[in-house]
Amino acid sequence: MEKVIDPELKKAHQQKIKEVMSEVGKVVVGQQYMVNRLLVGLLTNGHVLLEGVPGLAKTLTVNTLADVLHLDFKRIQFTPDLLPADLIGTMIYNQQKAEFEVKKGPIFANVILADEVNRSPAKVQSALLESMQEKQVTIGETTYQLDRPFLVLATQNPVDQEGTYPLPEAQVDRFMLKVHVDYTSKEDELEIMRRMSNMSFKPEINALLSKEDVFSIREEINQVSLSESLERYIIELVFATRNPNDYKMTEEAQYIQFGASPRASINLNLAAKAIAFFDERDYVLPEDIKEIADDVLNHRILLNYEAEADGVTTHDIINTLLNKVQITK
Repeated sequence: MEKVIDPELKKAHQQKIKEVMSEVGKVVVGQQYMVNRLLVGLLTNGHVLLEGVPGLAKTLTVNTLADVLHLDFKRIQFTPDLLPADLIGTMIYNQQKAEFEVKKGPIFANVILADEVNRSPAKVQSALLESMQEKQVTIGETTYQLDRPFLVLATQNPVDQEGTYPLPEAQVDRFMLKVHVDYTSKEDELEIMRRMSNMSFKPEINALLSKEDVFSIREEINQVSLSESLERYIIELVFATRNPNDYKMTEEAQYIQFGASPRASINLNLAAKAIAFFDERDYVLPEDIKEIADDVLNHRILLNYEAEADGVTTHDIINTLLNKVQITK
């Protein structure tokens, strides 16, 4: 049975989301798109991967967003010498009690910033995998549940940079969204320079959302309606990545090695509802699905070497996809 939503509380929450965007904007200039996608992940219980060259305020944005939330926050700097125990914790021997005790790692928080996640080796990345999918970790022989809400916001440098380890496909698929962070405009960069070169610049950040707010907003987003025709549209988009020839995408078919997994369908549904909710609607439009499609699909479509040689990207494939796949009544 669905929970009855208070219309006034729902309206207040939608206003709070706008206030969160403004509050983060006190510190971060010109990255509204990134902040929007981080909120989509937070409010639909999905992890977010941010990719961009160093210096684009990825870490600053997540830090600032955490300050605006009444949530426990931990930042973990991923490095080549990081061990799984540094992430999840380990067993230590207490000499006074003559027994082993559990020392929990930084993963035990509500919001985790996994900074430069692709600079750590596979062992550490796999340790992060269980916590992201199962919301639990195993230390010794005991499994511990993580606090709720639990969200991993990871940043990574482009994989062609020195000292990076490509994330396994299984782990990348567990991120709801992969957001490409680009350079800001000239005017925004001018404002960034002015702010950050002023050593006395310390804006006061107000905390606006609590755990209770997050859980309530998730319930409100869950009740945003999605018509059957749009549900089928999402399925058609995902199936077109797996069987492009069936959708008259013969040219693109030669470049796709693997299509999107069923998680793509689930996350397109949830993310589109969040976009509609942010826009103060209780129903999803086709434009909501198209707006979020690239962020949901770009890391789930695996291209072959031929695509790399011809300069074809997943963004190109998704653009064609959105043009070719039609909504059926």
